[in-house]
Amino acid sequence: MTKSFETRAVHINHEKPLPTNSKVTPIYQSSAFSFKDLDDVEAFYQGKKDYLYSRVGNPNPDELADSVAQLEGAPSGVSASSGLAAILIGVLSMVEAGDEIIASTDIYGGTYELFQTELTSFGITVHFADFKDIDAVEALITDQTKCLYTESITNPLLYVEDLQSIVALAKKHQLKTMIDNTFATPYLINPYSTGINLVVHSATKYLGGHSDITAGVVVGDSELIQKAKTRGVNLGTTLAPMEAWLTVRGIKTLALRMEKQVTNAQALATRLTAHEGVKTVYYPKHASEKGNGAIVTIDLADPIDVGTFFKSLGWVKIVPTLAGVETTVSYPKTTSHRALPTDVQQSLGITEGLVRISVGIENIDDIEAAFVQAINAAKK
Repeated sequence: MTKSFETRAVHINHEKPLPTNSKVTPIYQSSAFSFKDLDDVEAFYQGKKDYLYSRVGNPNPDELADSVAQLEGAPSGVSASSGLAAILIGVLSMVEAGDEIIASTDIYGGTYELFQTELTSFGITVHFADFKDIDAVEALITDQTKCLYTESITNPLLYVEDLQSIVALAKKHQLKTMIDNTFATPYLINPYSTGINLVVHSATKYLGGHSDITAGVVVGDSELIQKAKTRGVNLGTTLAPMEAWLTVRGIKTLALRMEKQVTNAQALATRLTAHEGVKTVYYPKHASEKGNGAIVTIDLADPIDVGTFFKSLGWVKIVPTLAGVETTVSYPKTTSHRALPTDVQQSLGITEGLVRISVGIENIDDIEAAFVQAINAAKK
């Protein structure tokens, strides 16, 4: 079979045989699996049967994990109930109490809060650094440092990380690495191929693609994934079968959606750069030969009333998430990055006028017109 991404996304093979000849994997909407006798039960614990109880394993979440692993070129993966849950079990596969992590300052606010609040309660220390300055990252490394964490395309300012430099630094100090690849998707970037140990996705976003599921996936080194699976079972981060099934269905159109959304985003970024009501346009550079992502972040120029801007968007919805087929907007300062201290927001450039645009598949002229109308209406 051809190795093209588009074909693989549609024809991913699930290794476990199905009990029927169904073209599409059935939804195993069952909390548990039955056994004919106690010897049959024991066969599960001896590794001769795959499923016992859906918190421990289910064909649908397994198919999702296998699918993303194949698209990322990784040997194995595990699904989770959300992107944040996938981040948690991935991190806990690499660190424990007394260890330290170095994470990028420019990451999703929910991840920042997870690291600052929850990981510290586990006895794990997190230091934050600007990964554009690799020397500053290296200066924070101690004997307790075990992991470097960032995003392939950062949220919300859309910087494309130099993964090769991160991998080189990690190898120099014998550290593990973990990348959130949600914004890029495996369509644009494959961090595992550069030497990254774990790659995580909020599958809620582009993998699902239709704003109707909440899911996460982490893929990578088999040893780490096995630890992450155990963490997930014990912490109860299991993904429901229906959510997994819908996400696998969404992946089949990932290439089509991303091609259109990336093209639209590039055009919108170019057009808004020329608008006097926009002070700065943030859009990724040199992310991939296939494009630079489907998110555009803008900083509105003064004097503009941000509240009026959001009220004037017409058909463009305001939502605290991204990546569906519809164009939407969010306000990082009070939603995705609300947990960041004010001084951290300011240092990153998360201003009063910063707007994150998730570009959809609509006609680009209609998308542009909606934002021009809102910007013009908001001029003081």
